[in-house]
Amino acid sequence: MAIRVMLVDDHVVVREGLRALLAREQDIEVVGESGSAAGTLALVDEVRPEIVLMDLQLGAGQNGVEVTRTLVREKPGIKVIILSMYDDEELIFRALEAGARGYVLKRAGVEELVTAIRLVNSGEAYLDPQIARRVIDGLQERLPFTRAAEIGEPELTDREREVLRLAADGLTNAEIARHLFISVKTVQAHRANIMQKLGLHDRVELVKYAIKKGILKLGPE
Repeated sequence: MAIRVMLVDDHVVVREGLRALLAREQDIEVVGESGSAAGTLALVDEVRPEIVLMDLQLGAGQNGVEVTRTLVREKPGIKVIILSMYDDEELIFRALEAGARGYVLKRAGVEELVTAIRLVNSGEAYLDPQIARRVIDGLQERLPFTRAAEIGEPELTDREREVLRLAADGLTNAEIARHLFISVKTVQAHRANIMQKLGLHDRVELVKYAIKKGILKLGPE
């Protein structure tokens, strides 16, 4: 079956261009499009997309990061890929922290966008190769100097590594619990242990750690 994709961008010409390009792919179907935050949240239940391509700036002060956060929280089955002209590291990490599973620049080719859609739909994460290396290179300065850094690499159990990988990939506690056939409370306990062992404080730091260690898969350079 084709991957169901929804387009979110406040420029009609951009949505029309994306729809035309993606229509060439037999395994991708554009099922809806929206130009606003309210329109997006109202339409997802109707068109039931698997992937949402989200612009960061939706006009009239609307923020694609916040729409992403709401979608991920209220519609956990939907995976969001940010498609943006901005390559600022702070925006990238804000998008990842909000739950986006991919970040592609608008200047990228359609082949890269299609690759991102397929990878994210299969459960992986994707960073545009034009920004991935720079993001990784900046991680050492961005990561906090923690107790874990002072005592060396902490040792995680096999189960904690599984939970870390799935959490970094954007899965919620409930999704991780279903994937590993354990309870949500057990997942919460594992995540708390992971954060304590690694000296991390929130999901954005966890994502940064996952990128640094190669847990969060990046696009090819």
